[in-house]
Order: sequence, then C-alpha cells, then structure tokens
Amino acid sequence: MRRRTLLAAGAGLFAAGVATPASATGARRVLHVRPGGSVQAAVDAVDGPGWTIVVHPGTYREVVDVPADKAELTLRGASRDPRDTVIVYNNANGTQKPDGSGTYGTAGSATFTSAAPGLTVRDLTLANDWLRADHPDITGTQAVASCTYGDRTHFDNVRLLAHQDTVFVETTALTSFDRQYFHRCYIEGDVDFVFGRATAVFEECHFHTLQRDVTFTPKGMVFAPSTARANPHGILALRSRITSGAEDAAYKLARPWVPSYETTAWPSLVVRDTRIGPGIDPVAPYTNMREAYPWQTMRFREYRNSGPGAAIPVPENRPQLTREQAESHTKATYLGDWCPRA
Repeated sequence: MRRRTLLAAGAGLFAAGVATPASATGARRVLHVRPGGSVQAAVDAVDGPGWTIVVHPGTYREVVDVPADKAELTLRGASRDPRDTVIVYNNANGTQKPDGSGTYGTAGSATFTSAAPGLTVRDLTLANDWLRADHPDITGTQAVASCTYGDRTHFDNVRLLAHQDTVFVETTALTSFDRQYFHRCYIEGDVDFVFGRATAVFEECHFHTLQRDVTFTPKGMVFAPSTARANPHGILALRSRITSGAEDAAYKLARPWVPSYETTAWPSLVVRDTRIGPGIDPVAPYTNMREAYPWQTMRFREYRNSGPGAAIPVPENRPQLTREQAESHTKATYLGDWCPRA
C-alpha cells in the first residue's frame, strides 16, 4: 500500500520543528504560520478568544492540540484550496509514546485535537498517514486525523484523510450534547472512519471509502456512532455523496459503537438526501460491532437517498424515515440555536 500524496504538486515539505515563529498582524488578532514554522506554536501564542491563525501553503508535519481556553479560534489555510495546506502526522493507537509511558490510544493518536468551543477550521487538510502495512507488529491500528470535542465546532472545505477512525466527533462529557458541523468536506478512510457520540451534521460532504489489500468483506464501514442514550440527535449526513475506491458492495454504511466504558450508548445515525455509490452493500448496509448490541436495536434510519448503494432490495435491512419523521432530522433541529456561517 502506497502512502498517499497529501500535497498538491509543486509545494514543498517543511518540518514543523524549525524555530520560525508565527507572525502577528496588528490589532486584528491574526497570527500567520509560514513554511518552517509551527501551527502548534501559533496555538500556544493565542492568549484569549477570537483569534485567527492563517496557515500558508506547505506541509506541516506535527501534532496540533487546541485546549479549551482557546475559545472561538479560527484556523484556516491561506488559500481557498485545502490541498495547498496540509497538517499531518503518523501516530496510531498502538504507537509507543517516546517517554515509554505506554501507547497513544485512539484519541491520543489524532494529528489534530481540539477541546475549544466555537472552533472554526477551513480550507486546509488534516491527515494521519500511518499505514498498517508499515507496522505489522501493531494491532491497535486506529489512526485519527481529527478528534474534536467542544460545542459549536465548525469545519468548512476541509480534507480529512486517514484509514481507520479518520474523524472522531466526541463530546466533553456523556451528559454534554456538543454540536459539530461539517460543510463541503472531503473525508476518506476504511474502518469506522466517521465515529463518536457528538451531535454531528455533515452537509454537502463527500465520503470516500478506500481500497484495502484484504480478501474479506466487508472491508470497512463509513459510520460508527456512539450517541448517548439521552441525546435525541447523533450523526446526520444530508445532501452528501458516498463513493468508493473498492469493488461494489465491499463496504457497509455503518455499524453501532457501544464502548465498553459506556454501555448505555444508543447509537443514532440518519443518512438522507444523499447519493450512495455502488461501493456500499445495498442488501445488508449495516452490521454489528458486537453481537450483544445488534444494529436493529439502534437508531439507524435513511430518507430519500439515491444511487445504486441506496437500493432497497430487503426493506427490513434499511429502515426508512417517514416524511413526518424526517422533519425532526434536519440541520436546524440538530444544531438548535447555533447557525454556523458557511
């Protein structure tokens, strides 16, 4: 398996460790990060809410962690093309930490992590380029590109690239129904590559399943929600599309994730008004992660989807919303009083 090309042709690769400081711009509370600089250093320099960090074209190989006290932060690429600006690293769940204290775990493997409320990320790429084939000794193969928990998290025109567990939409606590909104994003992966318990809306997004060098099917699943039982809203995908680099019917649309540390979870997923390509198995689009928690007992529904992967040859295998029920599964109902600007 070849490591993916993350940067558009002609751009250089720059190490984040070079000590070039971010530059601030006047009273507008803007920091600029240029090739040779560090995105994390710019995050560390933010001293209050409402800052903007502009990252100029280049590849920044580093881990970025935005703490909760950096509220209302905007992180954006300097150009409108998200391929120009790439933040990438290669930790996995089973990767040993340099200090010998153990492995990173799934959440700890993330290239980009944020606990900040009101975060906006736009016009760049977040990637984890760890590959299973390069590390046959590691069994914890989850390698997260983005892990966000914090209310009002907004991604717009962002590429999110990894293999297993690409996008982790998490919440600050089991009782916190933190909201996240993804607009015009491109998301690729293979196993459970959009997962977590947040109230997460994906609008006009492109989900792409990767080819895997394995002989079994399913080769993976797009969604793995772990919604808290008390939360009426989990993951919502609308007006999106799902394509595949694998053969027809090699992937499942979803499976429920009921974590061993949170067995009260009641996963919720609605996919509506979305074109589903032939890579998704139309006969049995859902499967179980654990037999103790069958998908049929979860809140999995679809509405007005199209494409070969949305066919309904076995109706009991893909529950549909009625028109009246669909009125409760919209961007507005999920996000409530929060109206993120596109």
